[in-house]
Amino acid sequence: MSGRPLDVLEASLGDRVRVRLKSGEEYVGDLAGYDQHMNLVLEDAAVSSPEDTAADASIEDTTIIRGDNVVSITP
Repeated sequence: MSGRPLDVLEASLGDRVRVRLKSGEEYVGDLAGYDQHMNLVLEDAAVSSPEDTAADASIEDTTIIRGDNVVSITP
């Protein structure tokens, strides 16, 4: 696999990923889609904010994240 960001996202489709946002929130979910702007679609995602404990994370069905807000994506 090459190290190009979109190639990494392509290889991660259908897999669990961790997405950290500028706000400090983290989403963990199945990567269902993305585009060239790194807008992301996550399925069965859990979201937590920096002050949450693991028990405080809430579950979302389908989550769309705007690429401008993404700090990191960990496959």
